[in-house]
Amino acid sequence: MCGIAGFFNTQQQFTKNIKKYQKILHNMKNVLSHRGPDDSGIYIHDCFGFAHVRLSIIDLTTGNQPMTKKIYGEEYSIVYNGEIYNTNEIKNDLIQKGYIFETTSDTEMILYGYLEYGTDIVKKLNGIFAFAIADTKKRQLHLFRDRAGVKPLFYTNKNDTIVFSSELKGLFQYPDIVPIVDNKGLNEIFSIGPAKTYGCGVYKYIDEVLPGHFITFDEYGKHMHCYWKLQSHVHTDSYEKTVEKTSFLVQDAIRRQMVSDVPICTFLSGGVDSSIVSAVCAEELKKQGKQLHTFSFDFVDNDKYFKANAFQPSQDRPYVEKMVKHIDSIHHFLECETTKQADLLTASVDAHDLPCMADVDSSMLYFCSVVKQSHKVALTGECADEIFGGYPWFHKKECFDADTFPWTMDLEARKVMLSDDFLYELHMNEYVSETYHNSVAETPRLDEDTPEEARRREISYLNLKWFMQTLLDRMDRTSMYSGLEARVPFADHNIIEYIWNIPWNIKTKHGIVKHILREAARVYLPDEILFRKKSPYPKTYDTKYELLLANRLKDIIHDSTSPILQFLDIQKVNRFLKSPSDYGKPWYGQLMAAPQMIAYMIQVNYWLEKYHVKVML
Repeated sequence: MCGIAGFFNTQQQFTKNIKKYQKILHNMKNVLSHRGPDDSGIYIHDCFGFAHVRLSIIDLTTGNQPMTKKIYGEEYSIVYNGEIYNTNEIKNDLIQKGYIFETTSDTEMILYGYLEYGTDIVKKLNGIFAFAIADTKKRQLHLFRDRAGVKPLFYTNKNDTIVFSSELKGLFQYPDIVPIVDNKGLNEIFSIGPAKTYGCGVYKYIDEVLPGHFITFDEYGKHMHCYWKLQSHVHTDSYEKTVEKTSFLVQDAIRRQMVSDVPICTFLSGGVDSSIVSAVCAEELKKQGKQLHTFSFDFVDNDKYFKANAFQPSQDRPYVEKMVKHIDSIHHFLECETTKQADLLTASVDAHDLPCMADVDSSMLYFCSVVKQSHKVALTGECADEIFGGYPWFHKKECFDADTFPWTMDLEARKVMLSDDFLYELHMNEYVSETYHNSVAETPRLDEDTPEEARRREISYLNLKWFMQTLLDRMDRTSMYSGLEARVPFADHNIIEYIWNIPWNIKTKHGIVKHILREAARVYLPDEILFRKKSPYPKTYDTKYELLLANRLKDIIHDSTSPILQFLDIQKVNRFLKSPSDYGKPWYGQLMAAPQMIAYMIQVNYWLEKYHVKVML
């Protein structure tokens, strides 16, 4: 993986003031250096400026970027972040058409593909990606993003100059682009967060390229194109054929995503999702005489403090040990200590440039930093629950019937520390309701669906567009912060397309959650893993952690310079900190009980302070 950034303006000649713009590009790539510590480069040509930082995974010696090709006197340049898993198929087709390759990188394949197919090249790519192409002949900038939105790409328009970057911090290196939040941005933070509306950059004037889209900028303006979207149709495969095809698609995605010129590893929780990824990888590596390295995550002393509840029925370790024995992997049990978890809350904001999933992010940030010490590439089980229907809100009647996002049905928990004046300005309920209904209205419909099946589609669509995107953002930022490439085989668009149209009574046959995935994985996993009840990403149950957070929040509210004070009611905060925590009641998703809410407020304060955010109510 890599980091990309740049700018474009048809009315400018950046080469006339080359030192100024070289410095800007260097600043942009420097703040993205964690995404690509192995190499970097810049490119300036007339109305274009590109910057790139590289994490070398494929073609370690060549393939550096920005990559430029000169054809009939015209230059075409690319900066690219991602991995393409069908590179060889497309490359062979281009070779037959007469293209001569100088590298084995997928970057060169994409650029030659653009020269041959134009922007339609994006429809041929199977992978995770965000890339920009400068077409000096047409004086056009193209920004592309993968179908599921695995790789990020933000952009803004500053005085008719289009500025783009893999991360928000890259944009702020361009002159006069500053962090501003208005009422909409504050609602994204307090009413929707840590999720964010797709396409929204949270900061005023900043957007994100939508998943499955590309944008062309030229002298006539901005032209947005959707090249992929979900389509609903009647599922005609038999049950047996459905299991067989699901099994093939999952195995094919995992095997394709093992491509690497450096050793790979997997994250292994002992749940069905990460276990099937690890099992397939272990089998493939054994064919090469190699042994898979696996990593599991937990918290110090959780065996002592753990309390089973409806959201977290069991600990991971016993199941991890069973899987390690089953696939014969070299396993690493990683644990995060309480103070480390709290200390990294601020680094998590640095990684996102926004408040994020609190200690779920900070602990993952720590775990990824440890994994990176021995590996550059990890395959994960992320996204299976969103695609196959694994979360409680797919099944609970109160979630099914809720006229709002099923993972944040009660907004009162979000208001408990906020001042009445601020709540009056926000109109949280109205913002959430409008956002929710706008999103639900986009759901691809099918006339043959029963009302119940139609609602299932709505919930599935919300999960793919919202909850999955939040977790993909978390995985990208926490891994790339340490220069670790985390891959997500379940987010393969072929899997998403196929599973989307499987009826619910097949997905959950016999009332078994994610039945179709379990059956597809049967050949790889023992029954005790295959039918393990879902247990989400672990959290600490050490009460000292909540006390540590509470004391830090107290320090914040007792400091008159703390920027978050403009939003809080001190009496409400003190009352909240004195009340007992309900570890079984979520604030966001399944994990955000009271400690995570306190941690989120700590992150909001740090974010406002560190980024000098200008608030416009």
